[in-house]
Amino acid sequence: MFKILNLTPTRIKDLLLIFFLFVSIFLVFRHRQAPLPFDITSSSLPPRAAITSSLPLLPHQTLSPAEAPTFASAIRVARVVKEAVDRNETGIKWFVFGDDDTVFIVDNLVKVLSKYDDEMWYYVGSNSENYEQNLKYSFDMAFGGGGFAISYSLGKVLGRVLDSCLMRYAHLYGSDARIWSCLAELGVGLTHEPGFHQVDMWDNFFGMLTAHPLSPLVSLHHLDAMEPLFPNMNKTHALAHFFKAVNVDSSWILQQTVCYDRFNSLTVSVAWGYAIQVYEDNQLLPDLLSLQKTFSPWKRGANVEAYFVFNTRKFPRDSCKRPLVFFLESVVSEKNVVWSNYTRHSDENCLRTDSIKYLIEVRVVSQKLELGTERERKLMTKAGLGSLVLALSDHCVKYLTIGMTFDQMEIALTILPFKIWRYVKKYDNNKI
Repeated sequence: MFKILNLTPTRIKDLLLIFFLFVSIFLVFRHRQAPLPFDITSSSLPPRAAITSSLPLLPHQTLSPAEAPTFASAIRVARVVKEAVDRNETGIKWFVFGDDDTVFIVDNLVKVLSKYDDEMWYYVGSNSENYEQNLKYSFDMAFGGGGFAISYSLGKVLGRVLDSCLMRYAHLYGSDARIWSCLAELGVGLTHEPGFHQVDMWDNFFGMLTAHPLSPLVSLHHLDAMEPLFPNMNKTHALAHFFKAVNVDSSWILQQTVCYDRFNSLTVSVAWGYAIQVYEDNQLLPDLLSLQKTFSPWKRGANVEAYFVFNTRKFPRDSCKRPLVFFLESVVSEKNVVWSNYTRHSDENCLRTDSIKYLIEVRVVSQKLELGTERERKLMTKAGLGSLVLALSDHCVKYLTIGMTFDQMEIALTILPFKIWRYVKKYDNNKI
């Protein structure tokens, strides 16, 4: 019978899929809608969504049929500023923009923007990590994929002149380039915040995430172009796992802490909430602050040079020449104390020194970092000069506790009182 109807196994499979699709659609429309489990007037609901209006007559309509759709969408996105201002909603302090594949750490975003007076004109964001992307577009432009913020007072002024300004920049590629150009005409420059990440890179995030600058992580972009954040997980599960730590203490996430264990000749680099690297000797601090090249430039090709706007170092091909890596396993919070556990990633049976040969777990205990307090703002501002939160060198053992057993290492991260921290920092600089 199947031969008469000329039904191959592939066609039979397609017909069955179509049949079940129609059945599913019928059941969806046939089934009575269940009552909502919440009050639709509840303040816990997400903000209302709005669709941008149709475009006025702008120069994109004079472009070629191939170019017009791309340029029209960029203009439409850029005009979101004007349309948001025209809504005249109360209580607005900032307009924040990002792509549909941008992930924001909302609490950190709020904390970062709270440093600035929203009644002043501010344009906050960051450029690309890739030198060629900045060279092509601008080193002074906040890239839209990493996200950027405009203060409400600036947004009101920009909204009044935006349409006339867009007429002059119809040739530009993206909405972020148009916004930047119009803000430049208003005399507003970019306030750089390194926590916004355009991520114009491919392959593996590891090198970037384990040497994050001492600044709250605000955003990540192009997650679909990178490998999963954690091994042995798909991208969705890995991101959800990462947010377990974010949701417990977003201020600590990815903050790099380096310490030297002089008794076991170990160097420990902690990227809180993500991974810990244990080196079997004393590593120079500037090397640990540079990024391991586990990633590739956004632009691909045989003649493409990998130039980035930060310091990089080689990532050893031989896994036995790499440090021991421990990835986040779990995180628990109790009052003001957070316990995060990290388990050993396979290193292919490499020979290790006796002090870490059987080490399978690292536990980190830390105090919650409240960046909103005056004390922490002072600490972060001062520490930003040296890129570390805690004491270094010989003082690590005193102020950052490392305890080791046969198969476990325990680290206690404690934010030093400001005066003590300043003294230790001065001592280390003199010693170096």
